[in-house]
Amino acid sequence: MGNSQGKGGDSQKGTTIREALRQWEENTGEKATEAVEVKLIGIYPPIEKLDNALQTLVNCEKLCLSTNMIEKLSHLNNLRCLKILSLGRNNIKNFAGLELVAETLEQLWISYNLIEKMKGIGLLKKLKVLYMSNNMVKDWTEFMKLTEVSTLEELNFVGNPLEEKHSGDGTWRTEVERKLTWLKKLDGLPIIRDVDDELILEQQQQQQSRKSSMDPSSTS
Repeated sequence: MGNSQGKGGDSQKGTTIREALRQWEENTGEKATEAVEVKLIGIYPPIEKLDNALQTLVNCEKLCLSTNMIEKLSHLNNLRCLKILSLGRNNIKNFAGLELVAETLEQLWISYNLIEKMKGIGLLKKLKVLYMSNNMVKDWTEFMKLTEVSTLEELNFVGNPLEEKHSGDGTWRTEVERKLTWLKKLDGLPIIRDVDDELILEQQQQQQSRKSSMDPSSTS
């Protein structure tokens, strides 16, 4: 404990990723370069910027950076194994930078941030779970960018102005189910479809898989 306080130094300045990783290694006895899961949660002073020390996490499958003061996503290009990225309670305004982990990322936890625009979410072609409650998405135009993520199974959107407005009208779940026909869970509750809906969905998925198997550019 004394070590991390002493090295943290100036409380006016944010902790660097390099320093946070050093502290994490001391506390856990693990090596960052070998770790499958790394948690840098609620660091004091908080992490404000992502830096190139992140690129040492070549084996990391789950990275937790929640409860800091991160504004931008960067330096993710060496995280070739990353499946789960947890960024709740930061100051992130958009998805820029996530394209660097688009080939592997399956879960993005990014609730309690400042995201209003959904640009870039469609690049995450393996994304199954998106927790982004309590952000600032206001309109369907932005929400519809999620239609580009056909792998998405679970979505939490509670506390965005769009959800609050339509939940107030009683139309939220119906609208989302109609727009994202492949979704299995919305805001913590399973989506129940009738048999006809299931059949249509199955046919759509079969057509899609036939298309991708015929596409020579698709590699899986």
